[in-house]
Amino acid sequence: MAHPSSRIIAIVNQKGGVGKTTTAVNLATALAAVNKKVLLIDFDPQGNASTGFGIPQAARTITAYDLVMNEASIEEAVLNTAIPRLKIVPATMDLSGAEIELVSVTRREFRLRDAIERSELPFDYILVDCPPSLGLLTINAMVAAAAVLVPLQCEFYALEGLSHLLKTVELVRTRLNPELSVQGVVLTMHDRRNRLTDHIEQDVRAYLGDQVYEAVIPRNVRMSEAPSHGKPALIYDIHCPGSRAYLKLAAELLKRERQRINEQEAA
Repeated sequence: MAHPSSRIIAIVNQKGGVGKTTTAVNLATALAAVNKKVLLIDFDPQGNASTGFGIPQAARTITAYDLVMNEASIEEAVLNTAIPRLKIVPATMDLSGAEIELVSVTRREFRLRDAIERSELPFDYILVDCPPSLGLLTINAMVAAAAVLVPLQCEFYALEGLSHLLKTVELVRTRLNPELSVQGVVLTMHDRRNRLTDHIEQDVRAYLGDQVYEAVIPRNVRMSEAPSHGKPALIYDIHCPGSRAYLKLAAELLKRERQRINEQEAA
């Protein structure tokens, strides 16, 4: 069985280019920096989270594909990163085939959950970086997770896509994983110079209220540069605005987790 204290969070948005992988990489790094044991499962066939930690293709021998298709264990697949207390299950383009192959597999929506439950490695947080779609890989992540975290780009169509995503979360909760909740929505690619960005932030906060984190991730050149160096922005330049925003996001997430635990204990 998976370590009972592991909190599994899927980082989900069906749109690409919203800062999803950047959020996964830097949130995982920030949590590890405050002494949490963290596993990041790269569940996107593009493998960008693996690249963001400088994991070369040649080192990705047992991957997320093997977890869901070949019943490999997390213990076999996991790799160390340069960050203490932070490990990763890497991904390669093989994972794109799993979307099709999973269709005919028994317990197809539960393959990732089953892999995590077979593991005995003690992690405080398991983050799953999902592909930019609502296919079977993302459904697997939602079924395995206790909560979803949604990076939302500050752009005109953001709320339209979000309502579709939240309906999918509700469907998964109803049919496959009654424990699933929305951990929070984080606004990304925020540009203070753009007045539309502020209007969108106001609309999202009016629509979702407390579900939206106070931390807002800005557009930031240093964050864009970091992956090409195989480093999270927090390691590449901890003083840049993007890094400071992710540290604030991690602090908020931990605060919400403490509140959740306190409420459960009080109930």
